[in-house]
This record gives sequence, structure tokens and C-alpha cells, in this order.
Amino acid sequence: MQVIAFFPQGLEIEGSKELISLGVKSIRISKRIVFFDADKACLYRLYLQARLPFRILREMASFSCRGPEQLYFGIQKVLEWRDWLKPSMSFRVDISGISEGLTHSHFSALNVKNSIVDLQKKLWNKRSNINVQLPDLCIHVHLENDMATLYLDGSGNSLHRRGYRPAMGIAPLKENLAAGLIKLSGWNESLPLIDPLCGSGTLLIEAAAQALKLAPGLNKDFILKKWFDFDTQVWEIEKENAKNTNNNQKLPLIIGCEKDKSIASQAIENIKVAGLAEFIQILPIHFKEMKLPDNKGIILCNPPYGKRLGSEETLHKLYHELGMYLKENASGWVLWLLSGNPNLTSSLRMKSSLKIPISNGGIDCRWLKYLIR
Repeated sequence: MQVIAFFPQGLEIEGSKELISLGVKSIRISKRIVFFDADKACLYRLYLQARLPFRILREMASFSCRGPEQLYFGIQKVLEWRDWLKPSMSFRVDISGISEGLTHSHFSALNVKNSIVDLQKKLWNKRSNINVQLPDLCIHVHLENDMATLYLDGSGNSLHRRGYRPAMGIAPLKENLAAGLIKLSGWNESLPLIDPLCGSGTLLIEAAAQALKLAPGLNKDFILKKWFDFDTQVWEIEKENAKNTNNNQKLPLIIGCEKDKSIASQAIENIKVAGLAEFIQILPIHFKEMKLPDNKGIILCNPPYGKRLGSEETLHKLYHELGMYLKENASGWVLWLLSGNPNLTSSLRMKSSLKIPISNGGIDCRWLKYLIR
């Protein structure tokens, strides 16, 4: 089957590497999207084990679409809705792209919804309910170049939601982006990992989970299990394989600092929910009070940019203090810092050796590498 996966912009290459490691074929990379082929076992494996995608969509059919009428009748013909969507099931329609006469996503979604429920009423004299939050079937239609492509979303919501973050700060880093940044850093799991501005702990949690090879989708209830052609036997095999990927190795020191005690408590709670309390230590102190371990390692952080959190004047002082602390205490370490504001990173008074463009929630950022001397 043909499948597409969506990634944060800047993580397409790392995302492709992960997809290949999980068994996909015939990859084609575009901006924020990777197209590929997968059999059923591989598709299930992706939902259970892939860390970097936002969404994974299974392509079902394409048809010519030059306006509302062709969309309405085309949708009814391209899938055997009698099998895939019984009136007892709820559904949701998502639309992306535009086509001739179809430039308003809400109108297009309403057209698709009406097409499906009208067909149901003909078949059964009954219709499905719409459920935006927890549908039984999540339908995605993409419009482009006078074509419509019908996809199914096997999760129903963004895959970045791992379920371990009941407590989040004001500007949280999405879990899949954190996982991708860790991949880009090349962190060797034998080295200590420190986050001096850890917030709710996402970078630390994703690092530990990655090192332990904990499958991020194991505890999710995926709606793909309600698909007409869902194969329980194949799913259970893949689920068992995902459980067996767990790595029980001893991890190096993984430490986070957060001077705001309420946010430090949030991080501790998130780490507990993720089942990683024995691997990650949160220090409720200013990073200037932290003594780094003798064994040199990697420092990762996502400090505020002044876009959603903090004023620039206050943040210049924070960045300057961070730069001073690192130069005085972390010689020989490597720093990776997510920057959404080059004016602020200039206050580090350090020169980066590598800049990787990354989009963080629509903010144009750079994942900066510094060799601390």
C-alpha cells in the first residue's frame, strides 16, 4: 500500500532514516512529507514504533476532481463504504490542499461528509455521527491539480502525543520534534546528557525513551483497529515485537535543571508517568548551581525565544549567564541549543560549528551545535 508520513520541517531526512529502519520501501522525500510503500505489518510497526512523524496516512484511492459535484460523487465511488463505515461508527473528515472550485477546506469537508451520510441513508436509512475528537474512522482528503486523494488516518490525532505529559509548561516542545533533535545531535547513549533549562522535561524523556528503545505507540488505542481489513494476528505479532525492542541497558547520567519549582514538579510528574523516574534526575535549581559530572557529554536545551515566553531584555541576561556558565564549567562538552531568535543567541558569546534549520510550531529555528572550549 502507498503511505505518507508528515514530519516537522527539517526532520525529513532523519524521519526517512527511521522509516527505512522500520521496513518501508520506495521512499520519496518532499517538504514536511515522506511518501513510501509499506505492507500491512510494516504500517502497524510504524504506528507502534516510529518516533518522528506527526501523522501517518494510508492512501486508499485517487480520482479526478474539478469541483464540488465531482468531489461529492467521486467519494461515494472510490471506497466500499458499506464495509468501511457502518452507521454505528462515527467519523471525521480532514481536508488539505485546494482544487478547482474547492478552495475552502470547511466547505470541502462538509461536501465529503454529506456525500458519505447521504450514501449511508440510501443503504441503511441511517447515518453515522460526526465525532471530531475520537472518531471510529478518520478520513483525510487531499486536493491538488484537479485530483482528490482519499487517505485514512490510523491514529485519529497527532502521533507526537505520547500520553506522558499531563503537565505541560507554557511553550512545550512537541515530543516528536524533541526526538528528532536528539537524533540530529548524535547523542551516544554512553555519554551524560544535561538539559540546564529543562522545563517540563520533554528532551530528557525522549532521550531516555530512545536509549531504552521504548516503543512510543505501545500504550495507545489506535483507531486503525476498526478498519475493515484490520488483521488482529499481524497486529499482535507487531505489538509483541515492539515490546521486545526494549533495551534494559544501564543509562548514563540524564539530568535536568529547572529553577521554577512548580515547573520542576511538572517535569518530575511527566517523568513518572513515562515510567522513567529511575533514569532521569530533575534538579529544582538554577543551572549556575549545578556541578557537571567529570565524564564529558552533551548539553541539550530549548531556551525561551521571547516569542511565546519571556521578554527579550530578561532573556538576553539568561543567555549571557548560560554562555558564561558553559565556558567556565563545561570545557570539552558539546552544546546543542534550539534557537528561535538569533539576537538572543548572540548573548551566549559563543560561535556555533553547525546550524540546522528546524520549524518549531511555525517558528523558524536553528538547531545549533557548539564545541565548548
